[in-house]
Amino acid sequence: MSPRRIVIRNRSAEANLFARRTFIAFVGVVLVLLILFANIYNLQVESFEKYQTRSNSNRIKLLPVAPNRGLIYDRNGVLLADNKPVYSLEVIAEDVDDIKASIAQVSLLLNISADRQTKFFKSMKRKRRFKPVELHSRLSDQQVALFSVNQHKYPGIFVNARLKRYYPFADLTTHTLGYVARINRKDLNKLEQSGQSENYAATYAIGRLGIERYYENMLHGTIGHQEVEVNNQGRVIRTLNYTPPIPGKDLTLTLDIELQMIAKRALSGKRGAVVAMDPRTGGILAMYSNPSYDGNLFVHGISTKNYKKLLESKDLPLINRSVQSGYPPASTVKPFLALTGLEENVITPSTTINDPGWYQLAGLPNKYRDWKPWGHGIVNLSKAIEQSCNIYFYDLAFKLGITKISNMMQRFGFGERTGLDIHGESKGIMPSVAWKRARYNQPWYTGETLSVGIGQSFWTVTPLQLTQALTTLVNHGERKIPHLLKANTELIIESNGNTYHKIIPANYEPPAPLVLKQEKNWDLVLNAMHNTVQKFGATAYKPFKGTTYDASGKTGSAQVARIKQDEKYDAKTTSENKRDNAMFIAFAPFDNPEIVIAVAIENVAKGGGATNAAPVARQIMDQYFGDRVITSQASTMTYQIPAAIAMLPQEAD
Repeated sequence: MSPRRIVIRNRSAEANLFARRTFIAFVGVVLVLLILFANIYNLQVESFEKYQTRSNSNRIKLLPVAPNRGLIYDRNGVLLADNKPVYSLEVIAEDVDDIKASIAQVSLLLNISADRQTKFFKSMKRKRRFKPVELHSRLSDQQVALFSVNQHKYPGIFVNARLKRYYPFADLTTHTLGYVARINRKDLNKLEQSGQSENYAATYAIGRLGIERYYENMLHGTIGHQEVEVNNQGRVIRTLNYTPPIPGKDLTLTLDIELQMIAKRALSGKRGAVVAMDPRTGGILAMYSNPSYDGNLFVHGISTKNYKKLLESKDLPLINRSVQSGYPPASTVKPFLALTGLEENVITPSTTINDPGWYQLAGLPNKYRDWKPWGHGIVNLSKAIEQSCNIYFYDLAFKLGITKISNMMQRFGFGERTGLDIHGESKGIMPSVAWKRARYNQPWYTGETLSVGIGQSFWTVTPLQLTQALTTLVNHGERKIPHLLKANTELIIESNGNTYHKIIPANYEPPAPLVLKQEKNWDLVLNAMHNTVQKFGATAYKPFKGTTYDASGKTGSAQVARIKQDEKYDAKTTSENKRDNAMFIAFAPFDNPEIVIAVAIENVAKGGGATNAAPVARQIMDQYFGDRVITSQASTMTYQIPAAIAMLPQEAD
């Protein structure tokens, strides 16, 4: 057995080793602390502003606040477009103990459909429990009252009110005012491209047609902001600051809702349009297209069923016939052609022709008929307009040629947009040699010139174009741009707290006037139009007989379908869509015109412009020169169709 070995410890070496390890550990700790303090210094001092901003952005949110949309009034202060409270039923899920049972009970109480309940639960899954979710979007007054009585039974469920667009006159103003509708992806793209998307952050609707679209920037207003503090879940804790939105500007239009009512009444049961304008300013007094539709349907989101019904209607209610439909102008353009003939020295006031009831070009078999089979006999300029003699204007058109006709008609605005302050206006067609070559790659034929001479062939106009051209005629060449905006109304707040509205007139630059070689030619044509209404036996005498104002005008009946040489037109045996259109233009008073009117009625069952269209213009003029019935007292607007208007005949023979 070997002896045990005794190990002697080197305490000095162990102490040195421990000291070295301790020093290394101490240096490591110091370095880590230095790094930590350096990082803290960087975060707290060097990068303070950066991280303070990021912290605030997580803690403080800027919520957009939508502005109230500007109101729209007619020329007499009648409210045409309002912002009406709409009540919705909303639910905060975390405040409801039994969400399914509560929704079922409330739905039974307010008769909410199963589909709406299903949509609610789907929406609830996509939102946080402290966020409100809409259960019903449009509560009736009865539903609001019923729920208010029982609200104490349903904690976490409440009625919320917001303003939405409302058109009190419904279909009476849709084609003029347009409407607002929910913003879609296409709208968002346009707003982003124009740099306006931020101003629509809290807005749900945008102007879609008419005045609502054209003056969207004025009507919308400027967005406001609410600065709030939120917790890590996004719940609002408190409001830090509030910047109120700037409401949209109120607009005042030249439109007269009384005349609009009469236009609707006069066109009842007919397809057509009426445009009435003040020739002194270019302001549109009435512009109605029939049939129309209720713009309120689109404000809340039109159903597929209702939209399909509008799209598939044979009466095409979605088309604004006043500015979008192209009608052959027929005999309403004869005064303009007569003026062209006088200017080109092709005719004089005493130039006569013999009208046997037909016109024939040399060497051609076709005969161009007059509306009166036996003709008008010897006809001069004035009689040709008064009696609407086709033969006279066939001959005049042949002598002028299409180029001279087209050039002069373009100076009156035919074939061009008028510049009206709504979108979607049609240019119509003013045919010419170059136009036909470009459109059909065909030459122009003399027979087509004859048809142009009575407002037929390829020539199409809108009722608005006719109104503008007539305005230029009665103003002796002074041209006006038709417009609907009379003024925009800005809310001014006085220092004493009182408020009032300041009217800012609209500014329109008129185009260059149409100057004639002989000034007297204006009066020659206008006098003939005056005789057309005032002279016994003239085409428009009967419908305007007995008026207290001095009117002038011109009738027209536009052929829609081609009739063969040996055929005779018979409305009774012709399908409805191929029947003639009735046209009429008028102005009054004769010496100092205050109103010009164009009427177009499609596919009339019998008669022409004198029987169908002239009585419509008569009703509007009767109202215009009569007593006003719509009044405005402070903020309360009252309106009604008076008995005198309701008793007006829809048509006079």
